[in-house]
Amino acid sequence: MAELATIARPYAEALFRVAKAGNGATNLAAWSDLVSEMAQVAALPDVKALADNPKVSNQLIVDTFLSVLKSPVNNEAKNFINMLVENGRMSLLPEIGAQFHALKNAQEGAADAEITSAFELSDAQVKELVATLEKKFGRKLNPSSVTVDPALIGGVRVLVGDEVLDISVRAKLQQMHVALAA
Repeated sequence: MAELATIARPYAEALFRVAKAGNGATNLAAWSDLVSEMAQVAALPDVKALADNPKVSNQLIVDTFLSVLKSPVNNEAKNFINMLVENGRMSLLPEIGAQFHALKNAQEGAADAEITSAFELSDAQVKELVATLEKKFGRKLNPSSVTVDPALIGGVRVLVGDEVLDISVRAKLQQMHVALAA
C-alpha cells in the first residue's frame, strides 16, 4: 500500500542514518538483523492485537515487544520502539523493515534474489547459481528465498527487483506454444 510506504519512509531513513552513524558495515549488518526481527515480531497477529488494544498502556506494549526480541536491543532501538508506540505506528514496522533493507542494499550495491527451482537445490548449487547470476545482473545478490516449484519442469526462475530471468522448461514450452499458435 502506497500510503503505508509513504508514512514509513521517514522512519526507515532515520533508522538507516542511525545505523550508518555507528562503526561501519558490522553495525549496519547488526541493525539490519535487528530491524528484520522487529518487523517479523510486529507482523505477528498477537503483537498487532496488543498494540491496537486501547486498554494496554504504551509502556506495557514497549516492554512486551522488547521482551519478545531475541537480538540484543540498544538504547537507540528502545527509543525508536517507544516513539513508534507513542505515535501509534507499530503497524508500520514491517514496511519500515522492508524499506530499511532496500536502503541497505542500495548502499552496498546489492539486490535480493528470489530463486524458484524445479528441484531442491543444495547450498553449494545455490552458491554457484548466485555467483553466475551476479555476473548476469552486474551486482551482488542476496538469495532472499529459494523455493521449489515442480510446475517449472526443469530450470530456474529468478526475480531480482523488477527483473525476471525465467530459464525454466515451462517458460520455453510457453514460448514454443506462442510461436506455433501465431
